[in-house]
Order: sequence, then structure tokens, then C-alpha cells
Amino acid sequence: MNRYRSVKVGNKIIGGNSPVSVQSMTNIPFTRYDELEKQALDLQNAGCEILRASVPDELSAEGFKKLRQKLDIPLVADIHFNYKLALAAMDSGADKIRINPGNIGSENIKTVVRKAVENHIPIRVGINSGSLEKEILAKYGSPTAEALAESALKNVKIVEECGCEDIVVSIKSSNVKLMTETYRLFDQMNENRHPLHLGVTEAGTLKSGLIKNSVGIGSLLLDGIGSTIRYSLSADPVEEIYAANKLLRFLGLRNNGVEIVSCPTCGRTTVNTMELADKLETALRDIEKPLKIAVMGCVVNGIGEAAEADVGVTGADGKYIIFKKINGEVKIIDRDIAENDIFDKIINYIRCNLLYFT
Repeated sequence: MNRYRSVKVGNKIIGGNSPVSVQSMTNIPFTRYDELEKQALDLQNAGCEILRASVPDELSAEGFKKLRQKLDIPLVADIHFNYKLALAAMDSGADKIRINPGNIGSENIKTVVRKAVENHIPIRVGINSGSLEKEILAKYGSPTAEALAESALKNVKIVEECGCEDIVVSIKSSNVKLMTETYRLFDQMNENRHPLHLGVTEAGTLKSGLIKNSVGIGSLLLDGIGSTIRYSLSADPVEEIYAANKLLRFLGLRNNGVEIVSCPTCGRTTVNTMELADKLETALRDIEKPLKIAVMGCVVNGIGEAAEADVGVTGADGKYIIFKKINGEVKIIDRDIAENDIFDKIINYIRCNLLYFT
């Protein structure tokens, strides 16, 4: 039995039997449309499967239609307070509307949901720990998991009572422990099995944000909780896509793209393994075929520790070899490669033989 019901967002299905989808959000306003369009297309090309854009005014609602026509992936309108912008975004082709029903008003939310239902547009109910309703905050004294889950349930019921079944729920916090506790609690309360969008809001810089998102999102996905994810990073949004896709691969939820297996280095290392591994990971980001590449750097690990890789390199004293698994057996295919040449050699070998990797 599927854990969550299916919700159709444009040409994408969230929940049901569908794999976990990867989302991101543009961070350029519609007043700089050309830059915004380029960013959106870059995100799409990087593997973003559902994209969200802020619609804070009428100009943005107008630009939303133009951007929607440029993309092959669903575009979601992020709405706060002004229900008329939600209506305008739907007229502009929004594939989903992200709202917090509590900050739109009881009568206005009915108007929004009615139009969404008529046009088969799903609604994402988004709750954040920093914007809890005053009465719930007063009841619990602070943004606890119970407070956030109660707020989410309350707002979901508002949308349900307006006749909408196509609902996606997010309940985010910048506190990883609170975020995971909240999602687990709400998952038990989620009687109608609305799919959950996972994320750690305001997670911070690229370094700290990667850790916080991976811990929070990863632990929930391992428990089977969640249908769609976004890494929230104070960085180029494309980094969110690369990180999310890697997480899904490492959790065994996807089998695509390049995985670099590299040794952590030690006092025995006599080649620059760290730099080579980093350069290869960046240079091969565009490859979608599942490929495991080993970058090793000492006589102890070398080929033996990387035997499960599809292709690998290992070196000592400024010289490298390239090895490959052939019919289950590791074979050396090139040797005595200078350190200055190894990057170009391995890149050329991988790209020329990509079709032959199993």
C-alpha cells in the first residue's frame, strides 16, 4: 500500500508510486526577468523537477506566465497574504499554489481554493516555525513539534473543508531536531495521507546547510516519510539540486549520476587525491548514467578498497594508474600517468567509454 496519495503537479506526480522529486526556488525577482529566466533554465537543466517562484505583486504575476511558458517542468507560485495574487498566478498557468491559509483570511481562502479545484491546481500548505498563529504559540509557549503539527493540521483542514483533496504539506524549521520531530508527529496525524514536502528552512550557508538538510531530510526519507524535497541553501540554487540528487542516490532512492568514492588521505598519501576527487566531481556533474568512480591515494587502499567502482585511479609518488572492473574482475588499463596528466586522462577515458559502463 502506498504511504501517500498521488497529487498531480503539472506533468509531475508527487506521492503514490512516484519517486521522491527534487525541488528548488528561484531567488531573482521578476523585475530582473532575463536573469530570472536564465536561473530557472539553469535549474531545470541541472535536474530540478519542480520549481517555485515568489509572486509578491501584480508585476510578478504577469511575469509568471512568461516564465511558465519557457519551462518544461512545473512552476509553483509562492503566495503570502494577498489572495488576489494567488488568483492571478493561477490565471498565469501556475501548476501549484503554495500558501499558508492562516495568513490569507477565511473568506479569501475559500475563493482561492474554489478556483484551484475548478482548474485542477493542487495547493501546498506551508507552515514555518517562525510564523505560527498567535493562539497556537500562546498555547504551547514556543514553536514545539506539537504546535507546528497542530498548525499544519488546522490549515490542511481549512483547505479540505473548501473541497480540495490535492494537497501537499510542508512543515519547516531551521532547527533540524524540531523539523524531524514535527514531520514524524504530523505523519501520524495525516489521516488523508497528503504527500509531504521535506526541507530545513533557513538552513544557512553551503557548508552548514548541506549538513542540516542531509540530516533532517535524510533521516525522514530513511523512515519512508516524504514525497518531495528541497535543500534550502544560502548559495546558488543549482547547488540545491546537485545536493538533493546526491542524497537520493546515497539513500538508494535513485540510481543515476556520478558517485565519487575517495580515500580521506593520511600520512602515506603522496599524491593530491583531494584535489583530483573534487575536480572530477565538478567536471562530471552532467552525467546522468549511474557511475561509481574511485579516487584512491595510497598503497594500502589502492585498488583493493575500490574494487566495487566502475572505474578508478590510484597513485603514489606522482604516478597514477587507471583501473576498471571488467567482467567482475579489476584490470589495470593504463599506468605510469603523470600527476599533471591524470585529470585529463581519466575524464577523456570516462567520456569516450561512457556507453560501455554497466
